[in-house]
Amino acid sequence: MKRNRLLAVLVGGVFCVAVMSLYLMLEMMQGAELQHMETPDGQVEDDLSRLQQHVDKLERLLGDNNRLVATLRDKLFHRQASWVKGGAVNVSSDSAPSRADSLPGCRLAEEMKDGADGVQLLDIYDLLTFENPNGGVWKQGFEISYHGDEWAEQPLEVFVVPHSHNDPGWLKTFESYYQDQTKHILNNMLIKLTEDSRRKMIWAEISYFSKWWNDIDEQKREMVKRLVGAGQLELVTGGWVMADEANSHYFALLDQLIEGHQWIQRHLGVKPSSGWAVDPFGHSPSMAYLLKGAGLSNMVIQRVHYAVKKHFAQKQTLEFLWRQSWDSSPRSDIACHMMPFYSYDVPHTCGPNPAVCCQFDFHRLPGGRFFCPWKISPQRITEQNVEERALLLLDQYRQKSRLFRSPVLFVPLGDDFRFVESSEWDAQFGNYQKLFDYFDQHPELHVKARFGTLSDYFEALHRRLNAAGTTLPTLRGDFFTYADRDDHYWSGYFTSRPFYKRLDRTLEATLRATEILFSLTLAEMRRFRGDSRLVSDFPAREHFKRLTAGRRSLALFQHHDAVTGTARDPVVVDYGTRLFNSIVNLHKVLQSSAHWLLLLDKSQYHYDQLKPFMQMDDVMSAHDALPRKTPLTLSDEPRSLIIFNPTEQLRSSVISVVIDSPDAHVVDAETGRPMAAQISAVWAEPSQASSEHFQLDFMAELPPLSLVVYHVTKASVGSAHRARYTFHRRGNPPAIQSEHFQVSGSEANAPLSLSNKHIQIWSSPETGLLQKLRLQSGLVRQVQVQFLWYGTRTSQEKSGAYLFLPGEEGALLYSSSEPPLVRVSRGPVFSDITSCFRHFTHTVRLLHLDGHAGRSLEISNTVDIRSEVNRELVMRLVSDVANGNRFYSDLNSFQMQQRRTLGKLPLQANFYPMTSSSFLQDSTSRLSLLSGQSQAVASLRPGELEVVLDRRLQQDDNRGLGQGVTDNKLTASLYHLLLEDRRGGAQEEGGASVQHLSLLAHLTSLSLSHPPISMVAPSDSQVPKLRPFLPLRSSLPCDLHLLNLRTLEDPQEAESPSQEVALLLHRKGFDCSSAPELSLECTWSAHEEVNLDDIFSPLWFRSVRRSGLTLLREDDEPESARQQQPPRITSLRPMEISAFRVEID
Repeated sequence: MKRNRLLAVLVGGVFCVAVMSLYLMLEMMQGAELQHMETPDGQVEDDLSRLQQHVDKLERLLGDNNRLVATLRDKLFHRQASWVKGGAVNVSSDSAPSRADSLPGCRLAEEMKDGADGVQLLDIYDLLTFENPNGGVWKQGFEISYHGDEWAEQPLEVFVVPHSHNDPGWLKTFESYYQDQTKHILNNMLIKLTEDSRRKMIWAEISYFSKWWNDIDEQKREMVKRLVGAGQLELVTGGWVMADEANSHYFALLDQLIEGHQWIQRHLGVKPSSGWAVDPFGHSPSMAYLLKGAGLSNMVIQRVHYAVKKHFAQKQTLEFLWRQSWDSSPRSDIACHMMPFYSYDVPHTCGPNPAVCCQFDFHRLPGGRFFCPWKISPQRITEQNVEERALLLLDQYRQKSRLFRSPVLFVPLGDDFRFVESSEWDAQFGNYQKLFDYFDQHPELHVKARFGTLSDYFEALHRRLNAAGTTLPTLRGDFFTYADRDDHYWSGYFTSRPFYKRLDRTLEATLRATEILFSLTLAEMRRFRGDSRLVSDFPAREHFKRLTAGRRSLALFQHHDAVTGTARDPVVVDYGTRLFNSIVNLHKVLQSSAHWLLLLDKSQYHYDQLKPFMQMDDVMSAHDALPRKTPLTLSDEPRSLIIFNPTEQLRSSVISVVIDSPDAHVVDAETGRPMAAQISAVWAEPSQASSEHFQLDFMAELPPLSLVVYHVTKASVGSAHRARYTFHRRGNPPAIQSEHFQVSGSEANAPLSLSNKHIQIWSSPETGLLQKLRLQSGLVRQVQVQFLWYGTRTSQEKSGAYLFLPGEEGALLYSSSEPPLVRVSRGPVFSDITSCFRHFTHTVRLLHLDGHAGRSLEISNTVDIRSEVNRELVMRLVSDVANGNRFYSDLNSFQMQQRRTLGKLPLQANFYPMTSSSFLQDSTSRLSLLSGQSQAVASLRPGELEVVLDRRLQQDDNRGLGQGVTDNKLTASLYHLLLEDRRGGAQEEGGASVQHLSLLAHLTSLSLSHPPISMVAPSDSQVPKLRPFLPLRSSLPCDLHLLNLRTLEDPQEAESPSQEVALLLHRKGFDCSSAPELSLECTWSAHEEVNLDDIFSPLWFRSVRRSGLTLLREDDEPESARQQQPPRITSLRPMEISAFRVEID
């Protein structure tokens, strides 16, 4: 009853506000008309001017009104919001009962959690001893035997699949590899496959294939299409690159798949059906999910821990259905083939004995540059030796086939950059064809061998399995951390080159923000003109090319030798330059789009590439430099500051700018409302404040996807709130230079403490490092921050770009000959503690905000280890959370994976990839570390969580790179630390429990990954009238993430934007046991059905058509299912990503 009364009052409030606005508008218009009737002609201009002022005032009132309505509408959503159809209810956390099981949105996610069927990789890890006995010719395996009559009824069917693994950058740059090798491979492919229709080939990297396509003429393109149509050439996976699966964020993984698939659809009209990932250093189920969602049915993986491979081979489970841990249904299943042996090269793919298999790599025939390390060379196949050679090869095929459940055998034939020379094509295809012919001529051998593609193999496999009534086993989990031999765990690359891992995420956030704003700009232009055409002066085609280049730079960097930090120094510079240039070019699109959207009078829009209307506030000077703020010159004339909120949530944020005055005033340009602000020092040195520049921070309320304008002016002396500073340094008090700020020394050994409405923290007065956290609820946890060094082994085998091989002493606590300078700042907007050590500067900051941003502790590090030799710097949290040996880290920021720290494994094996989050939990609390970049994470003892910040290693680790990692930079890393109460969440026992981040952690991670973007308008007084751009009436449900709004290429006009946009939505699964005591300012959906028209109002979709994740036409819902009239109700299950082809009006 109470709820219905409140609802009625709020609805009435909205109605009254709307009526009052209309009344005001009519009254003002009427007054203006009467005045005009009584006024002589000479005064018309004055009156028009006054009328313009009235209109401006009316606009401001309407702006206020819109915000009030939006706030009321959000409140309505919080209480009771029903979808038009389907009965889905939005539930708000401010009405959340204390018991977790009564949160309906949670229950929906719980229902999807894993069933008991299938194998869980974590359980296999518990079973395995991880000993490495010598297995004979298959060193990491076992002896394989067979009788010889196993194939009498069902002949062995062998598919030899030629491939050439082309790294888009590793030892050479992308461009150098292309010129020196790749283009020759593809040129020869065209000739050699055309010569004989029995020849086949697979190709994976569309980055190279598209570049080559641009170089060939129309006749050759037609030849390519014929080969693809005939099934002789198959494009596998279809991604821009063969992506890394440890460090890459799922946005970038999907974006590089979209880029590749869209290219294939446009130029070849086909769709990939099988995935091929033979070189990424470990494998993630997130990638399997994306491939399945993109319409692929099968996949091949290779780099899996040798002990896991051996176990799977013994159980004949190397082929399985890979299922998502959180999915109890087979919806996400994809058939996966795990290659059983050490490598994807020829010696390790025909069978268990590399000395024999190497003899069938005919590129290593005597007289060439390549040879077999086992010292038995291949022989050309002749009539004299064909029988002996064929039987020797068949023996390997038969042994390998005993590891699988079907008589269909997959044998890759290739290696890195193979088939460059025409002679290799002739040697491989010619000699193998003679062996195949011999098998055909001897039916008593019961073998049929031929060249094939992945599709050929999987088609035959499923046919045989179905005929035999055999089903593949189901498997859940991930394949990290990879070891290829002994205790050589590939956990080093989770952190290598951290500067570029951070830059990768900067580009990703910039690209997503630009995609969304560009798509909204084009839609708004078409609405403005009313004829579906764009404004002539807006360089839409030029901007679309910049967007495409940005997509492709980000895509290229997802390559498994790029974001991993495992390429040579000049190649890293090439990647970094591409990332940097793309950020600069995307800023041009962002500035130009924002310019048009903000102009009140659209006729004033003019695009000037050399002199853009707005400048970015954050500017990078080079690919290897940290961004810096552009100082603003203030005066009595207001400077316009434009803030874009790239998230789908209303957010309270702290906006930071550098100014030339210690006093400033900030107002909302639309309403004139002053914003709470604080002036802080810009520290040129740890104890020396700049006398020229000052930092202005103010609180901003940013509606979802909005562009909001603020005015900054110089204020009277002493009128602005200034931060107060306290300095500490044990034994050696610092001399502080600061004329504009109140500075005091500290009392010896007085504990340092900061607090806001939600949290109180205590830090060490000696180091400034965190020691304890207390929540408003009363929950207290010891959380100590420590820094440590890892060294490397003294033996010959040491850590390098790929491997982490720490010394026997383990981690040593960071110590410094000089005690750190500790600087404490306190102010109305934020308070922080900064510790200045020799190798790093560490800051913990509390924001004095009411929203979710105030509930976490912001941690930032600036690291410089360029003076060190063979050392790795780690930040460790030591808490009293009783998590046992279990913790959780994310996979690609898409899902959480339980980890178990195992004593039977070496230290380096217990490090895992962390893209954006990790947490420890017990029955009463959860401690989450949310990250703005990818790195290695471990929980080596109960209550501990550590992340590797940077690594500097002088030597190669013998994995082909041929160098160490010594190109370290001044590197920033950013985190949020979140402590939450848990209710009804007893510590799980036994099997692998599926866990998600809490809603609060999701929102915090979203804010961390997608910060507000600040732009500055020129300082002259001729700035045209700007008004805020507010595309959404209210926030999206907070478990629904707008992954992208990506303008698609025009099918008729290449390199031009179409009217169609890819709408990508990710519905997050969230944890039920960590609902905060105080409400979150958001809603979530209790049912699967979502009304797209409602949540995106007032945006209007002219048409909505569900598609596959890469928006291929073939994956579109049938025309009959296209929803052209509202309401557009669609099903969005927790954890699932959904893609729609939409036209926005």
